[in-house]
Amino acid sequence: MHADEMLEHLMALPKVLEARLSPNGRWVAFVWYHRHANLDVFAVPVDGSTPPIAMTNTPEYTQLVSWAPDSQSIIVNEDHDGDEFVRLFRVDLSRPGEMIPLTEDRPPYFIRGGYLHPDGKTIFYGANYDFETGQVIEPTRLYRHDLQTGERHALTNPSKPDYQFSSLNPQGTHLLCSRKDRHPAGRQFHLVDVEGGEDREILNFGDDVKTFARWFPDGENVLVLSESTGKGKQDYQSVGVYHWPSGKLRWLLDDPSRSVESALVSPDGTIIVDEIVEAGHRASYFDAQGVLRPFPSLPGNLMPLGRTPDGAWIGLYSSATWPTEVVRFTEAVRSPQELLSLTRVWELTRLQPSDLKPAESFYWNSVDGLRIQGWLYRAQPNPKRAVIYVHGGPTHHSQDDLNPQIQYLTRRGFNVLDVNYRGSTGFGLKFREAIKEDGWGGREQADIAAGAQALIQAGLAEPGRVGVTGTSYGGYSSWFQITHTPVETIAAAAPICGMTDLVVDYETTRPDLRPYSEEMIGGRPDQAPQRYYERSPINFVQNIRGKLLIIQGALDPNVTPENVRQVRQRLDAARIPYELLVFEDEGHGIVKVANQKVLYQRLAEFFEAALG
Repeated sequence: MHADEMLEHLMALPKVLEARLSPNGRWVAFVWYHRHANLDVFAVPVDGSTPPIAMTNTPEYTQLVSWAPDSQSIIVNEDHDGDEFVRLFRVDLSRPGEMIPLTEDRPPYFIRGGYLHPDGKTIFYGANYDFETGQVIEPTRLYRHDLQTGERHALTNPSKPDYQFSSLNPQGTHLLCSRKDRHPAGRQFHLVDVEGGEDREILNFGDDVKTFARWFPDGENVLVLSESTGKGKQDYQSVGVYHWPSGKLRWLLDDPSRSVESALVSPDGTIIVDEIVEAGHRASYFDAQGVLRPFPSLPGNLMPLGRTPDGAWIGLYSSATWPTEVVRFTEAVRSPQELLSLTRVWELTRLQPSDLKPAESFYWNSVDGLRIQGWLYRAQPNPKRAVIYVHGGPTHHSQDDLNPQIQYLTRRGFNVLDVNYRGSTGFGLKFREAIKEDGWGGREQADIAAGAQALIQAGLAEPGRVGVTGTSYGGYSSWFQITHTPVETIAAAAPICGMTDLVVDYETTRPDLRPYSEEMIGGRPDQAPQRYYERSPINFVQNIRGKLLIIQGALDPNVTPENVRQVRQRLDAARIPYELLVFEDEGHGIVKVANQKVLYQRLAEFFEAALG
């Protein structure tokens, strides 16, 4: 298959990004990518009796927020061209496609969450806005919004910004709400009364300790995932259950040998634990006797979402040769072919798994001897040129998963290495936290450069024929590599929406994202000015010897276009040549299908010219 034909098929290959079981366990709502022009939300019955139903179909970026308590409608949000100033909508299962607006269009503030009360007349969400004064503020307050009168009442008043996680219990009496008032590296949870009579901290295991909490269906018990049980910060995460009326907490899983990444509660109350080992999901669940039982181990990744009323399991399945699907399965399943697909993706494409390049686990040692893993995609025959793909986050990881950009680059004749540098999830908490020892722009960048050298040593690329690209932190890493790594190792870079000046980024980004920079760099710019300077690629553009293609979304509120404006001034002053590709209708990342096609072709052309 020709590369351009392959690209057309990849751009039409649907992939599920996230999914949630309804409270009654009878429906799955999910975000489907590449099914329409942008991200849209679909729903499908868990018995697979009908194909997925398009709940939304717009040209905008539409995300799933939550299920209504009665399982008859969903809450979604939608922005404009990726600006992240979202509006909340309700969409009923009985009227798919009819998006009922709940909040104002184009607000001047950022909304977090959106949870409908059982009475259907009230919704709860976070907003960095003071509705009494009409002023944008930095902290995100949790609001109760009367949908009939429009009245909003602030339920919380945090002192510092936080990328807030909140949720409403099924009974509609209380909310869980995260806070970062104590330390930028920590996260505590508060219990908030929906009437505004109570806002008290219930989960705090250390100021700099991250905790996460989810409701059980009974509305009294809370699933807890924490980096500590209160005896000091750990190198692993523990799982427990907190009963808020009594204040009692019991730990179910407190094992340093278990690499717990996340945990959730099925609609029937079953606790599902997700361990990620070497960037691969290994899920299990607690049975009625409290025994932790593993789910079937399949090639690729199987992530259960919960159990249906008839006892079947619903989950997400994916691999590099299998786009993420919603599947139904039993514990007897032994191969991907035995999974019952609810999204029926292979009926929607001419592609077959054999048309896609598999992911091969690839290892190397970094400068300090730390073992680093990545996913290698081999072009055939071996072109002896390669592209390093760097995931964003950095608190994220790449897994055995279908990435259209990578698949297209391999088809265009590049070996591709998808790097899980230190700071990535998927290798345990100690590995994730290792990036903080140096801060951004430290040894995680050496991990990436060492990966390029490992490709050269393995005969998969020649000196001067390795490029690098990535979005967000991957974009920052691309900037860092081209300004700090010899051209023999990294000869070209295509940063996408990447930070160039960490001070500019801190000052212009969303306020709820600033604590993350403080956590990762070791303080605010005024507290660590030297580190912000040393780790900002803009201050080293004079070192660039390789080729450079800058890609940016013009409406990006996360890594703002000011990063590009200022670095271009430095590049021009130093007479460093570069190419520029700006998408006027995109935000943080290039997500519209038509724009992705342009981007992927341009990337391939750029690397072909730069690497030969």
